[in-house]
Amino acid sequence: MKTLILAAMVAALAVTPAPTAAAPSALSAPSAAPCTTKWKVTGKKVAVRRPAPNEPPVATMRTQVDHYLHRGDVVTSCVVAIGRTEGGPAYRACGKDGHLWRVVRGGQVPQTCLKRL
Repeated sequence: MKTLILAAMVAALAVTPAPTAAAPSALSAPSAAPCTTKWKVTGKKVAVRRPAPNEPPVATMRTQVDHYLHRGDVVTSCVVAIGRTEGGPAYRACGKDGHLWRVVRGGQVPQTCLKRL
């Protein structure tokens, strides 16, 4: 039975025409547009946290601080990291609870401390 199924698959592949060579532009994947989403820092002084290699990929409030952002700074971020916990929000920053971290240059920042421009 297995040989009959295998033979049928081989026959179907033999009958199917081979793809024709198309222009190189048709084969190449479309280039991704660069990230242009800007965020303004609303907190007074916000830590940019970078998880260590032995930590989970999403930052926590105990993750090492890489550097700080100050109120009014503008950063670019198109990626969000979701930090979930079993007992409530993942962090409390800038006067709000949350679980979304924006990935910026140098690490991750709590989204509650940012405002989209």
